Amino acid sequence: MGNGKTEKNVALVTGGTRGIGRSIADRFAREDWNVVISGRTLESVRSATAAFQKENLPVEGKSADSRKEDDVRELVEFVAERFGRLDLLVNNAGIGEFADVTAIDPKDFRAVIETNLLGPFYATHFAAPIMQKNGGGFIVNIASLAAVNAFAGGSAYNASKFGLLGFSDACMLDLRHEGIRVAVVLPGSVATEFGGPGDSRSSDWMLSPEDVADAVLDLVRFPDRAIASRIELRPSRPPRRT
Repeated sequence: MGNGKTEKNVALVTGGTRGIGRSIADRFAREDWNVVISGRTLESVRSATAAFQKENLPVEGKSADSRKEDDVRELVEFVAERFGRLDLLVNNAGIGEFADVTAIDPKDFRAVIETNLLGPFYATHFAAPIMQKNGGGFIVNIASLAAVNAFAGGSAYNASKFGLLGFSDACMLDLRHEGIRVAVVLPGSVATEFGGPGDSRSSDWMLSPEDVADAVLDLVRFPDRAIASRIELRPSRPPRRT
């Protein structure tokens, strides 16, 4: 694995071993980008990258826990040293813990905030200077419609996603004059295993991870003169409420 600059665009996708992140990595690799994915465990990263490589897709990986500043710094440094550039950061890594505010374990609450909010901060903090040196780039944060719609049992998740929305808007204002376009995508119900293996959320009416990947690609293709700073994605035909 050599160092040095590459002519290809380079994307870093956190939480890229499964679900939405994996679909985003796949979409950009098929667009001939070099892609680096991260996951919390080395095993998950190895498994995902092996699957990509079987299809001859330019995807590499590195394990990193988004809750840990040093892990994220080393992840971004890995990308910079490997490719000499970073054109797109997708802050996708996220977890959910759902319980009444009186019942949720403080450790679980903290884990959600650290993963869903501090993780994107760390990655943005370390990635933006690299993009500035290279003349610009894109940062896309994957939030949720839970960022604008609170629900019972969602104190941790809502807080993290409301925070990510505000963080994204502030970063857009901070970085727009540096040639870095920041956007946030707010998907509704997506058919993934977000709740872990065996998650039954797989109804045909839901969004697919590929829908979110398409939205991220559209953001990158948007004309330079405009910033599409927020996209809300909803299933077109959810079940009618009775």
